[in-house]
Amino acid sequence: MSERPRDEKEEEKRHEKEDEKREEKSAEEKWQRDPLGTVIWAGILIWAGFILLTGNLGYLDAWAKQLGVSDLSAWNFVFLGAALLLVLEILLRLAIPAYRRPVVGTAIFALILFGIGLGDRFGWELIWPAILIILGLSILLRGFVRRR
Repeated sequence: MSERPRDEKEEEKRHEKEDEKREEKSAEEKWQRDPLGTVIWAGILIWAGFILLTGNLGYLDAWAKQLGVSDLSAWNFVFLGAALLLVLEILLRLAIPAYRRPVVGTAIFALILFGIGLGDRFGWELIWPAILIILGLSILLRGFVRRR
């Protein structure tokens, strides 16, 4: 009888080690199966660094003037670019079956970033209601699509 608890403890330790190995493998396998999120976030960081660098060097003002949006700051461009990259991620996830994952959270985050990026240009009293309308429509459309 005294050997049983010791055997059970050893068995439990062995199972814990196997579970740890499985968790490490699953995280690595997840990245290998779905590198899209990592690539998008790396792109967001690169975009932010590029925009902030061009702003610090004085090139962003000339670039914004050519685009006709001289009233936007560097941070507005950072948020808008990040939102566009997230929209790209959503489109890729919907188009490529291997990368298909739920995209509602990403879409909401992209809308919020668009709102932050465009808030100075169009005013918050216009942007936030538009975001709420878009979110409501997406929830409504999702409800109709699920029923079919």
